[in-house]
Amino acid sequence: MASTRALITLPNEDKKWLKDYSRSHGISLAEAIRQGIHRLKMSEHKDLYYSLIEGTRGIWPKGDGLKYQRNIRSEWNDA
Repeated sequence: MASTRALITLPNEDKKWLKDYSRSHGISLAEAIRQGIHRLKMSEHKDLYYSLIEGTRGIWPKGDGLKYQRNIRSEWNDA
């Protein structure tokens, strides 16, 4: 994975908080920032996932999906 160095400006209180957080978790400032960016990216993916789920809810044309699912899975109990 290629990396790029970035220069950022933080308010003093955020820098202090980040330094305290990093120290208490035994990680570098850079690692704390990388983890924060990763969490932000994951939260956006989660929102996208749930919006896709919401957008497709109820479009299955065969009636009650839960009833259908339980019916076909009941065969598993017979095995």
